[in-house]
Amino acid sequence: MTELERKALLPNGLRDVLAPDAGFEADVIARLMACFAAHGYDRVKPPLIEFEDGLLSGAGVAMSGATFRLMDPVSQRMMGVRADITPQIARIARTRLNSAPRPLRLSYAGEVLRVRGTQLRPQRQLSQVGAELIGAAATAADAEIILLAAESLGALGIAGLSVDLTVPRLVPAVCAEAALAGDALAALRAALDHKDAVAVAAHGGAAATVLAGLLMATGPAADALRRLQALELPRAAAEERDRLAQVMALIEDAAPDLKLTVDPVENRGFEYHTGIGFTLFAVDATGEVGAGGRYRVIDGGAGEGERATGFTLYVDSILAILAPPTPDRTVLVPLGTPAADARRLREAGWITVAALESAADVEAEARRMGCSHFCADGEPVPVD
Repeated sequence: MTELERKALLPNGLRDVLAPDAGFEADVIARLMACFAAHGYDRVKPPLIEFEDGLLSGAGVAMSGATFRLMDPVSQRMMGVRADITPQIARIARTRLNSAPRPLRLSYAGEVLRVRGTQLRPQRQLSQVGAELIGAAATAADAEIILLAAESLGALGIAGLSVDLTVPRLVPAVCAEAALAGDALAALRAALDHKDAVAVAAHGGAAATVLAGLLMATGPAADALRRLQALELPRAAAEERDRLAQVMALIEDAAPDLKLTVDPVENRGFEYHTGIGFTLFAVDATGEVGAGGRYRVIDGGAGEGERATGFTLYVDSILAILAPPTPDRTVLVPLGTPAADARRLREAGWITVAALESAADVEAEARRMGCSHFCADGEPVPVD
């Protein structure tokens, strides 16, 4: 390996994004943010690094193991590089925007860095885009967030969208009523995560029948809801089920073509969520394209905190299923072309590339520079 090649190496999970991919990513993010803004979501921009005790409080606790840490040479306090932007939005809401009228509608776009990637998503530096609705407890807020996520993805031309709904507090409510705790609860949770009906029966105790019914209530939303409504659930669990039904009705009324599924026992990835959660899928994607749900904005004091719901879209997954634009509107402008001609082309939507030296064969030069056209007598001419 040469010295130049050695310097070009990057750590695992990190990469350079080159043209045209970098421009395409920026355009996709801008289109998503424009959709959020059209629904009244104000953009905020938190810093890349924060003090550790603030970054990893509240919902940020769930990202502790994924966070890079470093010592601030100025304050001598530990700092963390954000692994998720949602906790930062929660901090902004409970501090700088504490007196702002509720509900708050905030959106964001930025980079996050994680200690390690996953098998499905090996990148450690990721682009996140998302929206948060803070200070609203109504089911209409859950529906608004889910519909906004689906609409913004649909506006990009992503087809075959589906939303998988989950209720992270449903199983805990059933287990609490059955007094399941300790090792028995841990074994049961593992069995539910693996959809192992035999193990659920073995570890479910007095709740085994109900938990088996929850396992069976996984699938298309209408069928799942019918199975859930047939179960005799403890009061707290029944309230969660009823809230799910209300949110589903609102979504189906606003977007009847949006495919909904339900997984009432799913918990992985929703550890800090306190209400309905959801994952977004697309027919051409290998994994999820986004996720979100209910959580609490904790201020560190007494009480349960302010209710909030939101989502994050995974830009890398989105880009993988979108066709990048073809450079068919790029025109080489030969040296000596009047500036007014080039300006008129740009105003008409062309991308102009100015030649800095004279070329004997302008068409060949345009081809070499990757242009689809060259300018002749003020007009674009296709490159053969």
